[in-house]
Amino acid sequence: MTARVAVGDTVEDFTLPDETGVERSLGELLEDGPVVLFFYPAALTPGCTAEACHFRDLAAEFAAAGARPVGISSDGVERQMEFTERHGLGFPLLSDPEGVVRDRFGVTRGFSLAPTKRVTFVIGRDRTVAEVVRSEIRMSAHADRALEAARRLRGRAA
Repeated sequence: MTARVAVGDTVEDFTLPDETGVERSLGELLEDGPVVLFFYPAALTPGCTAEACHFRDLAAEFAAAGARPVGISSDGVERQMEFTERHGLGFPLLSDPEGVVRDRFGVTRGFSLAPTKRVTFVIGRDRTVAEVVRSEIRMSAHADRALEAARRLRGRAA
């Protein structure tokens, strides 16, 4: 396992399939602006649903800040598709079943039914981490704090 990614770190590019099975790279996702990459333990569970739906509910605010939420978990493509369809999420959900990207970001929980920690990274277009949100129990904190960070990034770019 690698060290935890922190504010100021530059993250490597990666490619994973989204909920439709299309391969998506971080570089491609960053072309339109900052990415709010939120790792969550398991699709369709109560906590992860609350977290993802809060990102969905703030979609207009994220768009106004020029940022795009992107979820990532170890769930398979089919489960990610069910998650987004059931809740109308409207943003990419990446599938990392082998935990390669999870390990790279240092959010592996270890031996567990939910091997991914709940951590959100706000990543600028230059792949520099602007904010890290770590909270296992306050689901709304992830989108709220990420939105503040995205707005700060927008202000610096203006």
